[in-house]
Amino acid sequence: MTHSLIIVFVMTMIIHTAETLSYSVRLAGVRLNKIAVALSLSGIVVLISRTANLIQAPLTAKFVDYARSHASFNLLNHLRIIILASTVGTLIAIVLFPTFVRLSGRIIARLELTGSIPKLISSVTIGQLKNTKHYIRVPRFKISQYRYLGISKKFILLNVIVTSFYTVGVLASLYAAHLLPQHSTAASQASGIINGVATILLTLFIDPQLGLITDKALTNEEQRHQLGKIYILLMTSRFFGTMLAQLVLIPASYLIGYLVKII
Repeated sequence: MTHSLIIVFVMTMIIHTAETLSYSVRLAGVRLNKIAVALSLSGIVVLISRTANLIQAPLTAKFVDYARSHASFNLLNHLRIIILASTVGTLIAIVLFPTFVRLSGRIIARLELTGSIPKLISSVTIGQLKNTKHYIRVPRFKISQYRYLGISKKFILLNVIVTSFYTVGVLASLYAAHLLPQHSTAASQASGIINGVATILLTLFIDPQLGLITDKALTNEEQRHQLGKIYILLMTSRFFGTMLAQLVLIPASYLIGYLVKII
């Protein structure tokens, strides 16, 4: 099981790193005034994370099967390690953010020249890959510079909560299947209960606010300079959301179990 855990850990890191780095593509698009191109590239980044999820989810489900036949196996600890991977992945994305903003700007410019993703990929040379070292930037954070960005505390808190729900959605359903073996099939398919709540919150409160922030940056020079700091603030709230997920895991599992029993 150790080998499988390592694979799942890496996959989970990739998922959360890719999803969080989508902010860097958006920021590069705003700075170049190419937001439509940036959003399409952002979709590709999310696609990479979803592809990793196709591998991660079945491997995680194997832990539940293994725990069923091995009473000494600590399933909860394994799930917590997987949640830790999401925290590590988000932290990696925050560190890489300045570098990926510059790389994303270069990719957007190249995409305009080539006209398509396949041509863009085929046009990449070894020399260009070597030159990527010139885009590396070390992040510099000062807490004082994030105090007056016009972002409400409620919005940040909501982003933390939504992230925690998304982080534990699948894991909570799998743990509920472990707790209720007689309803294991129903429970394992019930991740939508938790993710559904997160999706509603995301659609109603997070996405519209994020869209307004980005739109203001396109038309307001001062807001454009602050957008990078705002995105880092949002990524930081995602980081805390993955940490909160450690506390949400068990209550979410019992909630799924309760709902499955009364359905």
